[in-house]
Amino acid sequence: MDPNLILGNIVYIIIALFLLKGALYMVKQQTAVIIERLGKFHKVSRPGLQFKIPLIDSIAGNINLRVRELPVEVETKTKDDVFVKIIVSVQFFVVDSIDGIENSFYKLNNPEQQIQSYVFDSIRSEVPKMELDSVFAEKDKIAIAVKNELSETMQQFGFDFIKALVTDIDPDAKVKHAMNEINAAKRMKEAAKEEAAAAKIRVIAAAEADAESKRLAGEGIALQRIAIANGLKESVAEVKLAMEDHVTSQDVMNMLFMTQHYETVAKLSENNTSTIFMPYSPDNVGDLQMQIQSSLLAVDGMKKKNKNEKP
Repeated sequence: MDPNLILGNIVYIIIALFLLKGALYMVKQQTAVIIERLGKFHKVSRPGLQFKIPLIDSIAGNINLRVRELPVEVETKTKDDVFVKIIVSVQFFVVDSIDGIENSFYKLNNPEQQIQSYVFDSIRSEVPKMELDSVFAEKDKIAIAVKNELSETMQQFGFDFIKALVTDIDPDAKVKHAMNEINAAKRMKEAAKEEAAAAKIRVIAAAEADAESKRLAGEGIALQRIAIANGLKESVAEVKLAMEDHVTSQDVMNMLFMTQHYETVAKLSENNTSTIFMPYSPDNVGDLQMQIQSSLLAVDGMKKKNKNEKP
C-alpha cells in the first residue's frame, strides 16, 4: 500500500474526529446553552446530546435554570432615626423560554449585582417610612414590597422572583439594650401589679377569716354565758327546793357566790401562783355581788331610758 495514501487517510481521520468533536456537545439538566452563529445569537440548546456546525457555530455560554438565592445586607434608617441592618434573601430564576434565556444572557452584564442594587433601592424607600417596632412587626410587608418591585423591573431582563425573605433585622447594640430594658421594665410593672393583687387577696382573705373567727368566738362566748346562766338558774331552783321555805333566792345566790369564791381560790393555789390580789373574805364577796347587781340595774335603767326616748 502506498505510504502517501496511508498518511492521507490518517489525516482525514484526524480531521473527521476534530470536526465531530466540535459538532457534538452535551447540555446538562436544568441548563440551557446559548449557540451563536458567526458571532450572532442563533438558538438555545436544551438538555441532551446536541449538534452544531463546527467553525461556524460556537457555544456562547451556559444559563442556569435552577432557582437561586441571593442574600443582600442593607443598612438604612427608620422613621424614628434608628439605624438598622436588614438582611433580605431573594429567591429568583431565569424564565425558561427562548426570550427569557436570551434576555438574561445578553441584556444584563452582572445580574446578581444589579438585583442587589434594586433590593437596596426598595429597602431604603420602604423602611424610612416605618418606626423600628413597625419594622419588626411588618417585615412581611417589606418583603412583599421588595418582591413586587423586583418582579416588575427584572421581568424584561428574563428574570422572575419567587419570594423575598427578610431573614434578619439587626439594630444598633445600644438600641437593642434599651429595648430589652423597656421590655424588662414593663414585665416588672406587670409582676408588681400581680403581686399587689395577690397581696390584696391575701389581706382580704385574712380579714374575712379573722372576722369569721371572732364571730364564731362571740357566738361561743354567748352560748357559754347562756349555759352558765341556765346552770345557775337551775342550781338556785334546786337549792331553794332543798332548803326551807323561808330561804329566798337572794340567800341562795349568796351561798353560790361564796362557793364559787372558795373554788376559785382553791384552783389558783393549784397553779403555783406567787401573788394574787383578790377579795378573800365573805364580806368582800358580798360587795362583789352588790357591785354586779348595781351594774345590772344600771344597764336595765339605760335600756328603759332608750326605749322611752324612741319616737
